[in-house]
Amino acid sequence: MVDSSFERVTSARLVLRRFREGDIETFVCYRADPKIARFQSWENFTDADGQAFFASMRRQHPDTPGEWFQFAIERAATGTMIGDCALHALADQPHEVEIGFTLAPAHHGKGYATEAVACLIDYIFGPLAKERAVAITDVRNTASIAVLERLGFIRDPAPREPVIFKGEPCDEYLYGVRRENWVARQRRSL
Repeated sequence: MVDSSFERVTSARLVLRRFREGDIETFVCYRADPKIARFQSWENFTDADGQAFFASMRRQHPDTPGEWFQFAIERAATGTMIGDCALHALADQPHEVEIGFTLAPAHHGKGYATEAVACLIDYIFGPLAKERAVAITDVRNTASIAVLERLGFIRDPAPREPVIFKGEPCDEYLYGVRRENWVARQRRSL
């Protein structure tokens, strides 16, 4: 599905929006950081990777089955891009998505990841009308685990098979949240 109608969703401090060409330098800079890439699927992220990424995201819609869509995370007050988050509309399970998120190191520890993921989940369960969102994380990625648990994601108790990731054995956790649990949690926080 090629649909450029999506533009943005917002929270108190953040805007999740389409990438702009001017974001590429910032995007490449934090993705090239080995500490950021450690738990991610990429290594040695280059300018060419950033250009290819931008070309692929320009007109895609967030709910394209089988595809990942990346949202730029921008601070609303300054217009500064501080990271990205993503959703993967699962082709074989149309009411479910997988999510991911990455922040530039200078913006860690300020609650932006939690706020961005909450904004993304509101969009997933609101306008996209999905029933479940999942996230897979390396068991060593304590910062991501903390964000997911803070937002009410529940870790699947079934053990996952270890995977080989970047040449070494890796254990992963699967986290999930259902729409009804998210909505109930939001009502309790009002």
